[in-house]
Amino acid sequence: MNCPSISVAMSVYNAERFLDEAIASVRAQSFADFEFLILDDGSSDASRAIIARHAAEDPRIRPIIRENRGLIASLNQLLDEARGSLVARMDADDICLPQRFERQRAFLAAHPDHAVVGSWSEDIDELGRPYPIDGPDHPTTHAGFLAAIEAGAPLLCHPAVMFRRDAVRGVGGYHAAFRHCEDLDLWLRLASVTRLANIPERLIRYRHYPGQVSSRHATEQQIGAAIAHLAYEMRQAGLPDPTADLDALPPLDELDAMLGRAGLASAVRARVAPALLYSHTGLRDHGFELLCQHLREGGRRDGMWRTVARLVRFGEPRRAARLAATLVAG
Repeated sequence: MNCPSISVAMSVYNAERFLDEAIASVRAQSFADFEFLILDDGSSDASRAIIARHAAEDPRIRPIIRENRGLIASLNQLLDEARGSLVARMDADDICLPQRFERQRAFLAAHPDHAVVGSWSEDIDELGRPYPIDGPDHPTTHAGFLAAIEAGAPLLCHPAVMFRRDAVRGVGGYHAAFRHCEDLDLWLRLASVTRLANIPERLIRYRHYPGQVSSRHATEQQIGAAIAHLAYEMRQAGLPDPTADLDALPPLDELDAMLGRAGLASAVRARVAPALLYSHTGLRDHGFELLCQHLREGGRRDGMWRTVARLVRFGEPRRAARLAATLVAG
């Protein structure tokens, strides 16, 4: 059987709300030589029925149905199952524009020194309406990509990415330790061995809504991202990657001992704290304790009194009082 040019990799978990539109947008691509791997990760809603209906209509779709193992295990299984030399990531709640695969495949054919290419996104809400984003678009060149790493800026929109399968497998695929930021860790590892870029076209409609992972796990995602950046800096300095063999990241209080380097936990808190100041979720979960510890360690206080007022508006007067007491004590 001839191998397709592209393997589309989609992991699905209880995604019935947006799944039909996401699958349809892949099927409607102008470049048609692909297989569409849809892995249902133990859904309990109507996702499997939606997948089955599309598979009956389109022989390019290869359903993989199994029990729940989590996103990272699913992504690595999709890499193993892929027959195409190029893999296009796609999520079950987003929408591909029709020219996406055609544009990205042409870019990689013209740039053999690049293993990863993403695109800009059109951001939408749960109803498909424009979703305002305050910030620059993703970098378009590898040099811009490296500058964005140094600045801690966003790099790639994961469901908009196409990559060379062998390059990703060559760096170990997705690492289990970086739950909820597995893509960032992967891009940082790849940045040392290949070139990455984004096409300056909006080739995906990226959806924002309260139930998505980045909303539900904001603090854990920020902590993982900070550790991924520290690991990148250590690799760039010629040091061994302290996270390479981890199945899970340790609690922050154990980070220095487990990774064998003093000051890492404080450095992580210093990176994460500014991102928590405006986060409804982070200020209500364990991110609040991280913020207070950061202040007790002598961390920067810019904007902290405004955060006290923000906590009051969020309906968290006790946490507002604790943050104020921490500021006064310092």
